[in-house]
Amino acid sequence: MARAGRVGEFELIARYFAPLARDFEGAGGLQSDNAFLPADARHDLVVKTDTIVAGVHFLADDRPGRIAAKALRVCLSDLAAGGGTPFVYQLSLALPSTWEEAWVAAFAKGLAADQRRFGIVLCGGDTVVTPGPLTITITAFGRVGRGKGVSRAGARAGDELWVSGTIGDGALGLLAAQGTLPALTARQRAHLEDRYRLPQPRSALGPRLTGVVTAMADVSDGLLADAAHIADASRLALSIERDEVPLSPAARAAVAADPRLWANVLGGGDDYELVMAVPLRRRAALQAAAQAAGLRITRIGQFARGRGVAVTSGGRAIEAPRKGYVHF
Repeated sequence: MARAGRVGEFELIARYFAPLARDFEGAGGLQSDNAFLPADARHDLVVKTDTIVAGVHFLADDRPGRIAAKALRVCLSDLAAGGGTPFVYQLSLALPSTWEEAWVAAFAKGLAADQRRFGIVLCGGDTVVTPGPLTITITAFGRVGRGKGVSRAGARAGDELWVSGTIGDGALGLLAAQGTLPALTARQRAHLEDRYRLPQPRSALGPRLTGVVTAMADVSDGLLADAAHIADASRLALSIERDEVPLSPAARAAVAADPRLWANVLGGGDDYELVMAVPLRRRAALQAAAQAAGLRITRIGQFARGRGVAVTSGGRAIEAPRKGYVHF
């Protein structure tokens, strides 16, 4: 909840920063995470900046290589949501005053491994020392066909809502890392914790969806929040059937042991899956793209005329106590 005298994140952006981007069409009114810049006659650049802070977005005791991977992968997830193929990135590293060279060496090694994995290279940045916690900012650039970039806006009434992979593992993984899921087996907790600490951006799927989906986002703030971003940007209503939301065996065991954890599954974030608006006539193309990427996809809802997001279970409306992660 925002403090008295302050507004929330999206109100802050709309009020103070969106007007500064008004004269650049590729900014999309700052309603999507990505910007789209013309690159050449055949390509646009998809551009995304993301910051992660120790103790907020990752656990301070994480290994440096995993912190590096998470910092890069959260940006790659957004590029995938824009339909972009990774190209280059810049790194701004604010090290705490207690920094050690061995930590930086291991951090750089983690970046090098993911550069090879995702086909992206470093092209610049900045390094400073801060009296605060470790803070990492990455600006990633991806390539997409000219005019083919995908934003949150563009869904149409009648489009279906689909999601890749499984939902809830990230948020439940944080609980597992904090030791608060005792009902699960050690193997189940390890699966969830790994999903939290090491996101898997859907870089193989996103670029295959240009011309297939009408709108797309990655699930970073939570399924309900990020699906609502698509609905709001597209000026539509959205209905989500909770029982169709795909869960991993570990997440299913967690909610079976404590149904209150559905709030974390739907609103906790850190899944970095893709949530997509898809016309009925393109369902086969979507399924073909997912098969080519080796990923599971699931239909979980539908867009309609109107406004707002409704959640149902067994066809009945239910209250969703947690809409998504709130930064402010």
